[in-house]
Amino acid sequence: MRYSIEGGALPVVIIQLNPGEALISEAGGRTWSRGAVMTEATSEGGAGKALGRMFMGESLFLSKYTAQGPAEIAFASSFPGRIVARELAPGESVVCQKKAFLCGTYGIQLAVQFNKKVGAGFFGGEGFIMQRVTGPGIVFLELDGHCVDYNLQPGEQIVCDTGVVALMDMTCTMDVQMVKGFKNVLFGGEGLVDTVVTGPGKVSLQSMTIAQLAKQIIPYIPNKG
Repeated sequence: MRYSIEGGALPVVIIQLNPGEALISEAGGRTWSRGAVMTEATSEGGAGKALGRMFMGESLFLSKYTAQGPAEIAFASSFPGRIVARELAPGESVVCQKKAFLCGTYGIQLAVQFNKKVGAGFFGGEGFIMQRVTGPGIVFLELDGHCVDYNLQPGEQIVCDTGVVALMDMTCTMDVQMVKGFKNVLFGGEGLVDTVVTGPGKVSLQSMTIAQLAKQIIPYIPNKG
């Protein structure tokens, strides 16, 4: 399997498949294909994992695409940003925001990742529920806006606005901290809490989420009564 990520701020991953190679995506995730590709719906992991995906707001079933001969298949991002490819060893996992999963090689496992820190779950913006992707295989993730990667040392922390943690290694932990000072909470404009990610591990932060963009646009939508 070979792939290229193209398109700049509106990215698409174009994957060249050999006969018999297969990919999975959210239901109907394919943007285009060329050559003989068989498409089928699959629950991948049984009813329990399918219900877990539905709990995350994802589709109940996944689409499986198997090349019947030399083929090309493409998956486009649904929002301006970046497509990230991660090659995962057997048993290796990464944690990402809900709806980040774009596609991956057949054999990777998707599961619900509950945030063990209750505060981070309810106030962290990334939510109580995130997504865990486990290898072996290559996974393609769509991240919103411009992304900046940091490699955190053991115990090193990065403090950020809620909602911007897009992807992190399983070795990282995420929690929240209250903004200090009554005046800062009321007038500082930064909100009630900050998200804190602690290393060791790699974390990817996104500059603009769909929710943030919607918040900026809403004041300019005419009120039709």
